[in-house]
Amino acid sequence: MLPFTEERSGDVAIRRFSAHTDDEELTWHRDREDRRVTVVTGEGWYFQMDDQLPVQMRPGDVFDIPRETWHRVIRRGTSGLTVSVRFL
Repeated sequence: MLPFTEERSGDVAIRRFSAHTDDEELTWHRDREDRRVTVVTGEGWYFQMDDQLPVQMRPGDVFDIPRETWHRVIRRGTSGLTVSVRFL
């Protein structure tokens, strides 16, 4: 089961993570294609790529994730997180 809900249209998906997402569901993973992730809403969430420190995600932030790169999101706040994912 995925830790988010998704609405997809073409090469763009809106993903919503609940404020109650279990930390164990937010695992390190890799994707098959390049992605551009834009933060829409959320407070207290962090993004981490392999061999880097986590960075806080704020609305308007954009993260380019190359395919096959290990990464994860981390929940530290009490709000949900909504991101737009463009599959490149």
